[in-house]
Amino acid sequence: MREQKAVALKYTQDVPAPFITARGKGRMAERIMEIAHREGVPLKDNVELTEILFSMEVGSFIPEELYQVIAEIYTFVVEMQESYEKY
Repeated sequence: MREQKAVALKYTQDVPAPFITARGKGRMAERIMEIAHREGVPLKDNVELTEILFSMEVGSFIPEELYQVIAEIYTFVVEMQESYEKY
């Protein structure tokens, strides 16, 4: 059984690319996901992407070759937040 890992990303228009704001495994991953849930941030399970991002340092910008998959995740997040706001 693999150990749970989590990576938190943030993007604002004043930075050149999304960047890693937190990463953790085990209990720390659970805490990151608890905070996201409490704050209403949808979670997306993508083991491959998590492994790639987990190898990067907090504060690192996402490499250009991951822009497409990250854009798809951000689209998912926005759609989920919009659907929550309707209810």
